[in-house]
Amino acid sequence: MPLLWQRGGFLFPLLLLLSELWSKTETDNVTLKAENSTDETSPTGTPPSETSLPGTSPSGTSPSKTSPSKTPHMQTKESADCPCDLHPGFCDINCCCDSHCGSECNLGAPGCPFSFCLPGSTRAVSRVCLEKSLIFRNNTPFHTEILPGPDGCILLFCVQLNDSTLNYLQVPQMVTKVNFPILSAQYGKSSFNLPEQVWSSSSAFYQVGDPIQIYYAASSTLSVLKQPVGIGTSQICTDENPAGFLESKTTSCIRIFTDLIRSCTSDPALDAASYYRNFSILQVPVNFSDFQLFKVHIIPRSEPAAPGLNGNTCHNVVSEVNYEMEFNGNHGIQKVYVQFKLTNISGNAGVTLQQSFSLHFGSRRSSLTKRRSGNPGYITGAPLRALYNGIQQHVTILQNQANGQCSATERFTVQFGENVRMGCQFRIPFTPEERSCSDLQELFYQAFEGGLSTGHLAIIGSADPGHPEQWTRVFTQRCKLQDGHCMIPIFLKIQVIWANVGLLSNPQAQVLGARYYYLCQPLKGVQYSTQS
Repeated sequence: MPLLWQRGGFLFPLLLLLSELWSKTETDNVTLKAENSTDETSPTGTPPSETSLPGTSPSGTSPSKTSPSKTPHMQTKESADCPCDLHPGFCDINCCCDSHCGSECNLGAPGCPFSFCLPGSTRAVSRVCLEKSLIFRNNTPFHTEILPGPDGCILLFCVQLNDSTLNYLQVPQMVTKVNFPILSAQYGKSSFNLPEQVWSSSSAFYQVGDPIQIYYAASSTLSVLKQPVGIGTSQICTDENPAGFLESKTTSCIRIFTDLIRSCTSDPALDAASYYRNFSILQVPVNFSDFQLFKVHIIPRSEPAAPGLNGNTCHNVVSEVNYEMEFNGNHGIQKVYVQFKLTNISGNAGVTLQQSFSLHFGSRRSSLTKRRSGNPGYITGAPLRALYNGIQQHVTILQNQANGQCSATERFTVQFGENVRMGCQFRIPFTPEERSCSDLQELFYQAFEGGLSTGHLAIIGSADPGHPEQWTRVFTQRCKLQDGHCMIPIFLKIQVIWANVGLLSNPQAQVLGARYYYLCQPLKGVQYSTQS
C-alpha cells in the first residue's frame, strides 16, 4: 500500500552559520564564532601587518613554514585589486580602477567619463616599517614617517613606497591654505556655461553632465535630448532642459491646455511617438562626422498607442516617460530603451496634465556574465558563490511560503556574512516496497540542496572557474542506516568559516572552509536492511 510520508510532524529547518575567524592584534587569541563546535581543526594565524620585521612573521613562526598554496591568487590579469569591478569585461559606473572605463580613469583625468571615484578605487599607501630604535641614519629617497606601533608603546620608522601593484583605497585629501591654489587650478571651473559652450563638445566621448546628442536623419539636424522640468512655483513645463550623461534623475511638471480638442492630436508632448521616433541617440559626441556610424535607435518596451479624441476626452496621452540607457565606459551609449505610461484626460479650457520624465543609466553588461560577489574579497550581503560541475551558481536554501509550505519554484539565496535560519514543510510520496532508503534520502538531499550536488565554494568573490586554487571543497556529512532504520535528513546546517586577509588598511574577506551537516531522524515503521 502506498505510504504518504509527510513532514507534518516535523519542521524541517535549515541553519546557516557564517563564522568569521579574526584576531585584533598580533598577541590576540584566535576566536572562532560558531554556534556549535565541530571536529574540524580550526586554522590558525593572524591578519597580515605592514609593520612586521623582515624575515619574521607576526606570529613568530618562520615564513618558510607558511604554505603559499593554501592562499588563492587574489588577483586576476583583468581586474587585479579593483574591488568595484564587479562585471567582467564591462565598465562599472564610477569605478575608476576598472580598466574598461578608460585608461588612467582618475578624478580630473581627461580620459575618464566620471565626475567622482567610488571608495576603494584609488591607490592605497604602502609602508615598510621597522622599530625606530633600529634606524641610525635615514638616506632613503622615499617619503618617511614616524608612526606609533600597534601597542602604542614603541615608535615605528616607516618608508612609503611608490608601488604600482598596491591595492586600492580612497584616502581623502586634506585641503589647506597651502595646497588650495594648486587644487583650484586643477579642478576649478566656471559655475555655469554659456549655451553655446554646452552644445559643443570637443571630447571623443561623453563625460558626466554632457548633453546627449540626437540626430534627425530626415532633416540632417543635430540636437540634444531634452528632459522637461517644471519652472517657478506653478511648475509649468519647459522643454529646453538638456538631459545630462550619467545623471540619472526624475523630473515632473504640469502642462495647461487652452484647447484640448485641438492639442490632443497635434501637441507632440502628448504623443508617445515624439519621444523616440524620427531621431536617434548618438553613441558618442559627433562634430560634423558620419552620423550613421554612431546612431543608436531607441527601443520601446511596448508599442504605445497614439492619442485619440472621443468627444471631449483625449485618450492615450503621455503621463510618464522612462528612458533606460546602457553605456560602456568611454565607448559611449550602447542601447536605449523607453517605456511609457498613458492616461486619459478630458475637460474644456484650462485642463491640466502632470507628466514625469526619468532617465536611468546603467553599465552595459552581458547576460552571460555572472556578477562578482566582490573583487577580490567578498562583499557582505553579496551572494555566496558555488561551483557545480564546472558551472557557477549561487548557494540557495529552501524558501518558505506564507502557509508554511516549502516553495516549489523559489529558493532563498545565501548572502555572505549574514546568518539565516529557515524552516518549511513539504510532502514526498513513496512506496517502501519500490524505493530503497538511499533513494528516499536522495529525494530529501535534492530538496535541501536544490537539485545540485554539493561542489566547491568560491574562496574569494571574484573566483574564476578556470583557477582551481580559488575554490574550496565543501565537506558533507550525510545520513546512514542505524539499527536497521532508514535515517532521514530533517535539518541542514551550512557552516562557512572566513577571515579577512590582505593589507590592514584594505582587508579582503576570504572563505577558509565550509561544510554541509545533516541532522537525521529514523523513519519509524519501515525497516531497511543494511544491504539496501
